[in-house]
Amino acid sequence: MGMRVAEVGVGELVKAGLSMEEAQEFERILKAAVGGARGSDPSEVWREVVARRVLSPSHPHGLHQLVFNSVYAEWDESTRGPPLYWFPSLYESQHTNLGRLMETYGPRLLGLSYKDPITSHSLFQKFSVQNLEVYWSMVLKELSVLFHRAPRCILDTTDKSKHGGTWLPGAVLNIAECCLLPVSYPRKHDNSLAVVWRDEGNDDSPVNQMTLKELREQVMLVANALDATFTKGDAIAIDMPMTVYAVIIYLAIVLAGFVVVSIADSFAAKEIATRLRVSKAKGIFTQDFIVRRGRKFPLYSRVVEAAPHKVILLPAIGKDVNVQLREQDLSWKDFLSRADHLPRPNYYSPVYQPIDAVTNILFSSGTTGDPKAIPWTQVSPIRSAADAWAQSNIQVGDVLCWPTNLGWVMGPSILYASFLTGAALALYHGSPLDRGFGKFVQDAGVSILGTVPSLVKTWKNTGCMEGLDWTKIKSFASTGETSNVDDDLWLSSRAHYKPIIECCGGTELASSYIQGSMLQPQAFGAFSTTAMTTGFVILDENGVPYPDDQPCVGEVGLFPLIMGATDWLLNADHEEIYFKGMPMYKGMHLRRHGDIIKRTVGGYFVVQGRADDTMNLGGIKTSSVEIERVCDKADESILESAAISTAPLNGGPEMLVVFVVLKKGYNCEPDELKMKFSKAIQRNLNPLFKVSFVKIVPEFPRTASNKILRRVLRDQIKHELSVRSRI
Repeated sequence: MGMRVAEVGVGELVKAGLSMEEAQEFERILKAAVGGARGSDPSEVWREVVARRVLSPSHPHGLHQLVFNSVYAEWDESTRGPPLYWFPSLYESQHTNLGRLMETYGPRLLGLSYKDPITSHSLFQKFSVQNLEVYWSMVLKELSVLFHRAPRCILDTTDKSKHGGTWLPGAVLNIAECCLLPVSYPRKHDNSLAVVWRDEGNDDSPVNQMTLKELREQVMLVANALDATFTKGDAIAIDMPMTVYAVIIYLAIVLAGFVVVSIADSFAAKEIATRLRVSKAKGIFTQDFIVRRGRKFPLYSRVVEAAPHKVILLPAIGKDVNVQLREQDLSWKDFLSRADHLPRPNYYSPVYQPIDAVTNILFSSGTTGDPKAIPWTQVSPIRSAADAWAQSNIQVGDVLCWPTNLGWVMGPSILYASFLTGAALALYHGSPLDRGFGKFVQDAGVSILGTVPSLVKTWKNTGCMEGLDWTKIKSFASTGETSNVDDDLWLSSRAHYKPIIECCGGTELASSYIQGSMLQPQAFGAFSTTAMTTGFVILDENGVPYPDDQPCVGEVGLFPLIMGATDWLLNADHEEIYFKGMPMYKGMHLRRHGDIIKRTVGGYFVVQGRADDTMNLGGIKTSSVEIERVCDKADESILESAAISTAPLNGGPEMLVVFVVLKKGYNCEPDELKMKFSKAIQRNLNPLFKVSFVKIVPEFPRTASNKILRRVLRDQIKHELSVRSRI
C-alpha cells in the first residue's frame, strides 16, 4: 500500500518534480480539493481533483502518478473492482449520441424503469441484445446510409444454416457513395471539412484541408480511371501508408464496384505475394518509397518482388515517381490521365450492389499456413461506423485521428467512422512516434485521438509530446493490445483526464464486442461494457457459462447474431474456425472469438490473452507457428523452438519469448540466438517484431498427441519474471 493522499507533503511533491514554491502552492490546492470532495471515498476525492483541474498537462508525470496513487492507496480491487478515473456528468451524458437516443426512446421502450442515460445504460444495452431490430432501425437513421433500394427487414433468421442470420436482406446501395454525398442528417454539406492532413517535415506549415465536394470529385476521377484500367469486379490491392491518396483510392475502388485488397505497408515481399495470390488481385496501388523521419525506405521494389500483375505507383514526395517502372506498370499521373477523354472526369455514377456484395478483403493471421482472408460486405462498414457512433461518440464537426494502415481493420474502420457520421478524418503522412505527429494533433484540432498501447508507451518514455496542447481532445480510443495503466494515466492527463475508450473485437466481427463508454465511469486498461446489441458468456474449462454477474476468468462465447460479422471466409472453413466445438446456450450456437477475459467486481472486463496460440505483438496478431517456422531455420544448432508471448508484470504490450531445444552436441548462447531470431523474424515476417529473450531447455512439455503445451511455458516465464522482479 502506498502513501495516502492526506500524507502527501511538500517533500514528496518536490521529489515528484516541483520546485519548493510550486510544491507549497500545490499542497494547498490539493488539500482544498480533498476537503471539498463529497465524502472521503477515493473515487469522490479523485473526481474533485479532476473537476478542480488540480493537475495540468504541464505538470511532471511523477506528480500525476503520486496524486492518483495516493488517492487510491487504500482501494481494494478485489472487493471494489478497478479504480475509476473518469465519471460522466448527467448533462454530458444526455448530449452523447447514445444518451440522446436513450432520452428520446428510453421511456417508450423501457417504460418506468428508464431513468437517465447513466443509470439506465446497462438496461438499454440488454434491451438492444434482446431487440436487435428495434435498436438497428433507430441507429441506421443516425448514420448517412442511403439505400438505393431499401431492405425488406432488418434481420431474417429463417435460413438456419446461417448462425448469424441475414442482415438488411434485399437492400441495394453503394457504401462509398454514402460517404461522399451531402445529407441533411447527420448534417454534411459540400463544403463540410472531410479530410485534414500534413506531410512529415512540414510541421510549421498550415494543415491541408479537403472539403466533402473536393473529396468526392477526387474519388470520382480515380473511379473513372479504374474503369479504363480494370474489369468490373476485379480485386485491387492497396499497399501504402494511409495517406489522403490511399483514402481516395479506397473509396474509388468501392464506388466503382471493385474489391479492395488490404495489405499493410510493413509486410515483407513473401507476405505480400501470399495476399495477392489468395485474393486473386489484378493490380496494386503502392508508393515508390515510405518516408519516415526523413529517411526513404523502398516500397515499390518490395511490392515488385511479390510479382503483381500491374502496379500503379504514387510518389511519396513531389509529383513524379523516382524509380524505374516495369513495362506493365503505371505512374499515378499516367493512370489519372486515362480519365482525361471524358466530358466530366470528376463525375461518376456509382455501381449499386446488393448489401452482401464484398467490398474489401482483409487478412488476419491464421494459426497455420496462409492468413485468413476475411470478406467485408457493405454491412461491415455500417456496423463499424455504428460502433464508433455509439461508443466513441463521434459527431458532426469532430476531427478523428488514429494512426494506422488500410492493411489493418482499423484503417477501413476509421474511414467509415468519419464519413458515415459527418466527422473529418485527420491523417499524418509520417511516423506517429515523433513530436511532428503530436504537433499535427494540436494544429488539426483533433477531438478524438485513437492509439495503440505501444505508441503511447513510446510517447510517454521519450517525452516527445511535452509542451503540446492536446486539450481539444474530448476522448481517446485504444485497441490492438492490452493497455498499461501508467501509460494510460499519462495519456488521459494530456487532455485534463479525458476518457480512453478501450475497444476489443476482430476483423471478422467488423466491430468490438467489449468497449469503454461515455455513459459509464471508466477505469484504466479496462472495458466497462459489452457493445450495443452484442451478447456473450464467459465459459469455464468445461464450456459451462459463468452466471452473468459473477467475477470470473474464461473463454468468451459470443451470441451468434452479430450485424456485420462474417459468415464465410475466402480460404478457410468458417464453420470449423468459429463454431465447431462451441457449446449451445439458450438455443443459440455460440461463436468462438478466442479471447480469455476476466470479469471484475463491478462488472468491468480485462483481456487476459488468447485461448489458442496466437499472440499479439505491437497490436499485430501473429501465431506461435509462424514465428517458430522462422526461428527453426535461423541457426543450424536448433532442433526446435516454441514461441510464446507474455505481458510484462506491470502490464503493457506483450513480449516475445522463444524457448529452444538444441541439437545434440551443439552449444549456444541465448543472447546470440536472440539476435539471430530477431533478424530472421524482421526479415521474413515483420520488421516491427523483436525477441525479448531466449531460453534454452532440454525438452518441451507436450500433450498426449504430442502438441507443445505452450501454456505451461507461459506460466514458467510468468513465474520467472515475478521472481526476477523480487530480486
